[in-house]
Amino acid sequence: MGARPEYATAARHLGKLAAERGIGIVYGGASVGLMGVVADAALAAGGEVIGVIPRAMVDREIAHRGLTDLRIVTSMHERKATMAELSDGFIALPGGIGTLEELFEVWTWAQLGLHRKPVSLLDVADFYKPLAWFLDQSVNEKFLKTANRAMLLTESDAGALLDLISAYRPSETTPTLRASS
Repeated sequence: MGARPEYATAARHLGKLAAERGIGIVYGGASVGLMGVVADAALAAGGEVIGVIPRAMVDREIAHRGLTDLRIVTSMHERKATMAELSDGFIALPGGIGTLEELFEVWTWAQLGLHRKPVSLLDVADFYKPLAWFLDQSVNEKFLKTANRAMLLTESDAGALLDLISAYRPSETTPTLRASS
């Protein structure tokens, strides 16, 4: 849940707001942590919530049993691929290495043109401010293109972030990789 109560408050607000706007939630399927808070708030507001969890983690992660749909998969790779396939966009709340790993993977996929979906950060209490500095430094040092940096949407307010996501249009320069025949 993090060290600050603002994290859970923001997660609750995001879940409620998403449900009110008719936006479904797809996430890792646990009943705990900030994403459990998002799921509970969305469900309480009448929203659709789909969880995707590996069989090996059902008990360990305390799988949420009250979801609209709980999909049990065989591996973490299948979990992430399934969540990405079911999602129209991605929001990272404050979190640890798992959150960062998933964020960077879907952002990399967008950079490579594997999808054209928005990738975003809900920057509660400036949690992601050091990461933003690092990413800006990566642009300054020519390790990250400005256009790719701009692909990562960031807002501190859930409503403003959902508005940004809703208005998102991928750059015309974003490549689209096609499977070879």
